Amino acid sequence: MSFAGPSLASGGKTVRRAIEFGRTYVVKPKGKHLATVVWLHGLGDNGSSWSQLLETLPLPNIKWICPTAPTQPVTIFGGFPSTAWFDVGDLSEDAPDDIEGLDAAAAHVANLLSTEPFDIRLGIGGFSMGAATAMYSATCFAAGKYSDGSAYPANLSAIVGLSGWLPCSKTLSKKIGGDEAARRAASLPMLLCHGKGDDVVPYKFGEKSSRVLVSTGFQDATFKAYNGLGHYTSPEEMNEVCAWLTSKLGLGGRSP
Repeated sequence: MSFAGPSLASGGKTVRRAIEFGRTYVVKPKGKHLATVVWLHGLGDNGSSWSQLLETLPLPNIKWICPTAPTQPVTIFGGFPSTAWFDVGDLSEDAPDDIEGLDAAAAHVANLLSTEPFDIRLGIGGFSMGAATAMYSATCFAAGKYSDGSAYPANLSAIVGLSGWLPCSKTLSKKIGGDEAARRAASLPMLLCHGKGDDVVPYKFGEKSSRVLVSTGFQDATFKAYNGLGHYTSPEEMNEVCAWLTSKLGLGGRSP
C-alpha cells in the first residue's frame, strides 16, 4: 500500500515523501470480537514475526493487525535501507524527530483501524520503534490532530509500548494544550514496559518517556521495569500485557 506522507510546508512549498508500506498480517479473534489492536514491530523486523507470537496469547476476544513498515533509508544504519516506521539518527536527547515519517506511520495505523466496527474498542501496541510509533499515535489522539494539523480520526482505548521511547517529547506539553486535549490524554490508558538490561534503547529513555507522559496529563500511564531483561520480550512481560489489556479493554468476564 502506498501512502504519501502528510505534507510539510516550507516557504510556501509543499514537500511529500512517497511511502510504500509492506504486507499486513491479521490474527482473527478465536472468540467474540470485542477489541482490535494494531501491533507495530521494531526496526528491521516485519509484521509476520509478531503475529505468530500474538496468536499464542490467551486473548480470544482481540483481533490483531500486524502491518509491516516501509523499507526506507535509515540514518542510524548509515543510510542503508531497512523496514522502519520513520527515520532515526541516534537515540539521544537532542536527536531530531522525523515528523513527516511519524505522521505517515500514525496515519497508516489509524487507517487500518478505520474499518473496524463502531462498537469495537481500539488499541495500538508495539515494540521498540513500534512502541515509539504507538506513543506518538497516543499524542496525536490526545491533540486531535497530527503534527501537520490534519485531524486524527481514531478513537483509542489502549496503548502498549515495549522497550520504546517517546518521540517529540520536548514539544509534547505544547501539543497537549486545551481542555479537550487534556481530557483525552487523561482518559487514555497506557502501559509502558522496559528491561533494565536493554542495550539498544536504554532503560532511562523508557523511564523518562513515562515521566514526560504523566507530567503532560496522561494520568493513566503505567510504567513497568524488568530486571535483567534486554532488548526483547519475555513471558513475564507478555503476561503483564495480557492482564492489562483484559482489564483496560473490558475483556474480563465476557463470554469467549
